[in-house]
Amino acid sequence: MKMLDRKLVRDLARMWSQAITVALVVASGIGGFLTSLSAVDSLEAARDRFYAEAHFADLFAGVKNAPLSLAARLRAAPGVADVQTTLEQVVRVELPGLPDPVIGQLIGLDQRKPHRMNLLTLSAGRPLGAKVAARADGEIEALVSEAFAEARNLRPGARLRALINGKRRTLVVVGIALSPEFIFAGLWGMPDARGFGIFWVDRDVLAAAYNMEGAFNRAAFKLAPGAVPERTIGAVAALVAPYGGREVFARPAQVSHSMLDAEIKQQRVMGTMLPAIFLGVAAFLLNVVVARLVSTQREQIATLKALGYGNTAITAHYLKLVLAIVFGGLVLGILVGKQLGVMLTGLYAETFHFPRFEHRIAPPLLLVGAGIAILTACVGTLHAIRATARLAPAEAMRPPAPPNFHRSALGRLGIERAGPALRMVLRNMERRPARTSLAMAGVAAAVAIVIMGNFFRDAIEMVVDNQFTLGLRGDVTVWTTDPVSDSVRHALRRLPGVRSVESLRFVTVNVGNAQRRERTILRGYAGRAELYRVIDMGQQETLLAGRGLVLTDRLADKLGLRLGDLVTIEVLEGRQRTLLVPLRATVKEMFGLNAYIERGALNRLLSEGDLSTGFVLSVEPGSEARVLEASKAMPRLAGAWSKNTMLQNMQEITARNVRIMSTILTAFASVIAVGVVYNNARIALSERAWELASLRVLGFTRAEVSAMLLGEMAIVIAVALPLGMLFGRGLVGLVAELVKSDQLHFPVVLQARTYAWAAVAVLAAGVASALVVRRHIDHLDLVAVLKTRE
Repeated sequence: MKMLDRKLVRDLARMWSQAITVALVVASGIGGFLTSLSAVDSLEAARDRFYAEAHFADLFAGVKNAPLSLAARLRAAPGVADVQTTLEQVVRVELPGLPDPVIGQLIGLDQRKPHRMNLLTLSAGRPLGAKVAARADGEIEALVSEAFAEARNLRPGARLRALINGKRRTLVVVGIALSPEFIFAGLWGMPDARGFGIFWVDRDVLAAAYNMEGAFNRAAFKLAPGAVPERTIGAVAALVAPYGGREVFARPAQVSHSMLDAEIKQQRVMGTMLPAIFLGVAAFLLNVVVARLVSTQREQIATLKALGYGNTAITAHYLKLVLAIVFGGLVLGILVGKQLGVMLTGLYAETFHFPRFEHRIAPPLLLVGAGIAILTACVGTLHAIRATARLAPAEAMRPPAPPNFHRSALGRLGIERAGPALRMVLRNMERRPARTSLAMAGVAAAVAIVIMGNFFRDAIEMVVDNQFTLGLRGDVTVWTTDPVSDSVRHALRRLPGVRSVESLRFVTVNVGNAQRRERTILRGYAGRAELYRVIDMGQQETLLAGRGLVLTDRLADKLGLRLGDLVTIEVLEGRQRTLLVPLRATVKEMFGLNAYIERGALNRLLSEGDLSTGFVLSVEPGSEARVLEASKAMPRLAGAWSKNTMLQNMQEITARNVRIMSTILTAFASVIAVGVVYNNARIALSERAWELASLRVLGFTRAEVSAMLLGEMAIVIAVALPLGMLFGRGLVGLVAELVKSDQLHFPVVLQARTYAWAAVAVLAAGVASALVVRRHIDHLDLVAVLKTRE
C-alpha cells in the first residue's frame, strides 16, 4: 500500500463518525433519486410492454346506438388504420351478503370475431365458453377485472347479481382478466377498486338484453403511421354525430392512461427535486469537513511537497478520501433505493394492474446516480483542497494567518449584558458567517423535507373535506342511464329513511373558444344546493342561482376565456346541437376541468323539459343500507353509490400510502439534521478544543464549557426552524404547481400539526447530536489538547 493510501485509511479511521453522517446524507439523496425514478421507469416499462402486447387503441369514440355497418365507413376515415366496435353498459352489481353498492361496466366480447385491440390477458380461470343458446336459468358467464376480484376476494366460480336493463341476472365468474383500458380502474377518477368492477360477457347475450343486436355504442381506433390525431378525431366525430356520438378522444384523455401519466409526472418531480436538496446539503458538509481536515494538515502537506509530491498528487489524495466517503454513501443509497423502489412498486401494483410488473433499476440510472454522487464530491471539496495544495512548502509550514478580528455585533450595538458564554458563541458565529449560514440552510432543508412529506396528508384531508363534507352533503347518490322526468325524485323521497332529495342533470359536452376544445361534463345542480354544492379551494360555496355558466379557472384559462365571453358548447348526447352561452363566473377547484350551470337553466337551454340524470339523497342515520336495498327495485335507476363506502374505500389506500411517504421523508430529513448539526459541532469542537480545555483549567464546569459549544447548535436550530417552515411552504407550493394536471390540483394547505411535527423531528435529531458531542466534550484529554500547537 502506498504511503498516501495508508494516510488516507488513518484519516478515515480518525474521522469515522463524521464520514458516516456525510455518507448517510449522500445515501439519502441517491436513495431518494433511485427510489422514485426506478419505480417510475418500472411503471413506464410495464405500461409500454402491456400497451404493445395488448394493442392498446389510439382513439376512442362513444355513441348512443349505431349500426355495425358504420364500422366500414369509420375504417375509411382519414388516418384510421383499424377500427373495433364494442357494446358496453353500466349496471348495478350486488354481492351476496353485502349491502354495499357496486358499479359494474359490462363489455361485450364477440367470440366469432376476436378483438384486435385492447386485448385481454387472463390471470386466472378460463376464457368465456363457446357461443351457446341462452340458458334457462339466465346465468351469464363473465370475466372480471383483476383489481375488483382482488378487492372483493372473487375467484372463478363466484356468482354475482347484476341489474341489466331492469332485470336481475346472475353473473358467473369464469376468469380474471386484465385490459390496457383499465390499468387504473376507479369511479370518476377515484381509486375505488372495491366499488367499481369491469365484467366482460358474451356480446350477443349483452346485445339481446338491451335490444341492440347488430349495433354498437363504443369504438376503438388504431391510427395509421403519420396520421394527425386532431384531423382523424374531426372526421370520426362527423361520422358518429348522427348516431348520438357522445365523445371522440385520443389516448391522453382516456381515464386510465391519464391517471397513470399524472402519477408518473408527480414521481418524476419528487425524484429530482428532493434528492437535489439532499445532495446540496451533502456537498456543503463535504466542503466543511474536508476544508477543516486540510487546514489542520498544512504541515503534513508541506512535508509531502518537500518529499516531492506535486499539487496533483496531493489533490488526488484528498479527493480519494472524499470519494471513499461518497462511494460508501452511493453503495448504501443503491441498497436503500432498491428496497424502497420495490416497496413503492408494490404500492403501485395495488392501484395499477399489469400482467407483469417488477421493479428494476436500469443501468443508465445507476450511472447517472454515480455521476451525481461524484459531481457532489467534486463540487463540494475541490476548491477547499486545491486552495491548500497550491501553497508553497514554506508557507504551508506556518500556521494559517488569523482572521481580521473586529468588534462583534453585540459590541457595535452596545449590548454588553450578555453573559460570557453567549458572547463567545455569537462572536464565533459572526466571524464564520458562511459556515453559520450554510448550517442554518441545511437544518432548514431538513424541516422543509418533513413538511413536504406531510403535505400530501394535509392536502388529501382537505380534498376529502371539500368533496365529501362541504360539497357532497348527501349520503347516497343514484343515477340513470338516460335523462328521466324529475318526477322520479318524488318516488325516491317516499323510500323509507329518505329525508330529502336533490336533482342533478349531467350532460357530456365539448366546451370551446375559437379553435380550442375541451371535453367535459356540464353539471346541472340546484341553484341553491343543499346536498351537492360547488365548493372552491378556499372552501367557499359558489351559488348557481341566476349566475349562468360557471367554469373552473383552469378550464377558462386553457380555453383563453374571460368573463362575458361567449362559450361554444357542443352537446354530445341525444340530439346533437351547438349552444352559445356567456361565461358569467369562474371557480377555483381541485378536481378536473368542470362546467356548472343551474339545472333548470340547463334544461331550458336544451329545450327538453324538466329532466334529471341523477339524484342525491339525504337519509336518516342507520338507514343507508335499507335505502340502497329499496332503490334496487326501481328499474329506471342505473346505479347507486354510498358516500361513506366510497370514502372508506379511498382512505384505506391513500391514508396508508401517505403514512409511508411521510415516514420515509421524515427519516431522510432526520439524517440531514443529524449530519448538519453533528458535523458542525464536531468541527467546532476540533477548532476550539484548546479554548475549551483552557476554560476547564480555569475552573469552568463541564456543563458551562458544553453550553459554549452546544449553544451555537441551539441558535442554529432556533433560527433554522422558522426559516425551514417558510422554505417548506415555498417547496410545497412549487411541487403542487409542478404536479398540477387537468385531473387534480393539490391545494397548498399545511396544518399546524405538520409544522409541529417538523419541529419535533428536527429538534430530536439535534438533541441526539448534542448528546453525542457532549460526551466528546466530557472526555477531552486536557493535557493532550493544551500541548497541541495551533
